[in-house]
Amino acid sequence: MNAQENLFSRRQLLKSGIGFGSLVMAGGSVFAQQQERMTTPEVDLGPFYPMVKPLDQDADLTKLKGSKGIAAGTIIHVAGRLLDAKGKPISGAKIEIWQANTHGRYAHKGDTNDAPLDPNFQGYGVIKTDSQGRYHFKTIKPGAYPTGPSSQRTPHIHFDIAGIHDRLVSQMFFPNEPLNEKDGIFMNLHKYSAKVTDAVTAKLMPSTKEIEKDALLFNWDIVLSNG
Repeated sequence: MNAQENLFSRRQLLKSGIGFGSLVMAGGSVFAQQQERMTTPEVDLGPFYPMVKPLDQDADLTKLKGSKGIAAGTIIHVAGRLLDAKGKPISGAKIEIWQANTHGRYAHKGDTNDAPLDPNFQGYGVIKTDSQGRYHFKTIKPGAYPTGPSSQRTPHIHFDIAGIHDRLVSQMFFPNEPLNEKDGIFMNLHKYSAKVTDAVTAKLMPSTKEIEKDALLFNWDIVLSNG
């Protein structure tokens, strides 16, 4: 590992409370490569991409620089690898995420939801993958929010990935969410096959000693066609 990669590892991964070595479970690493991989489906950008980015854009969305406050909600860690269809890791790729807060509201002037804003929640983060294609964000589990008188969006996190050859906009969903089966976007993917929705659904992993006591750990690998 060269100096730049070591800097990335310390600041982007370990800083937010977990090392990737902790994700090696009995039976093999959760990041074990496969010969054939399904490309992660594209999902709409959505209306709340932050055109005006927050000053703080690091991988820890649970707190803002210079503030002692912590974002409300359940802390989660989302970690995985960015790969091409052959399982080769994609290093140096830019990954942006943005999401609603625990109350189901975005820090975006276009969000007219009357749920409260969270002054301690960053709402947006951006990092680059390391030499093994790894990424890691610390955030909170987003809340559901209304899209009409009788409809809601299920909890999800938006991703925008700029690889070497490909760009992918997608959404990560959470496992065992009752609202998944009522979410129009999720079910539109599901009509193709369960494998498609599996590809956009994170896996809940066993907790590790490196993360907070009540935090949740999710693994989501992202696959680009050409990298």
